[in-house]
Amino acid sequence: MASTLIQFRTDDIVKIKATNICDKLGIDLQTYMRMCLSRLVQENGIPFSMKLDEIEEDEGIRAMKSASKVAEKYGIANMSLEEINAEIDMVRSENG
Repeated sequence: MASTLIQFRTDDIVKIKATNICDKLGIDLQTYMRMCLSRLVQENGIPFSMKLDEIEEDEGIRAMKSASKVAEKYGIANMSLEEINAEIDMVRSENG
């Protein structure tokens, strides 16, 4: 099977933290990325969660989860970008 090289840039701190998590899970970062791609294709979406219990969520992640719950509650969690922008434009025109 032919293989291809995939490269991307990420923040140094993110890479270090990700590498440390992978080390604790007994895999390297490259193996994790291959696992992600394989499962993404197999499941046609993100099918799994791999996390260590001792890692605490930061404030930003908690805020995003809270926002997701509010969006689910009000039935707007699956809005497209176009629908979101239309909603913003409507509110701006009403307040403008």
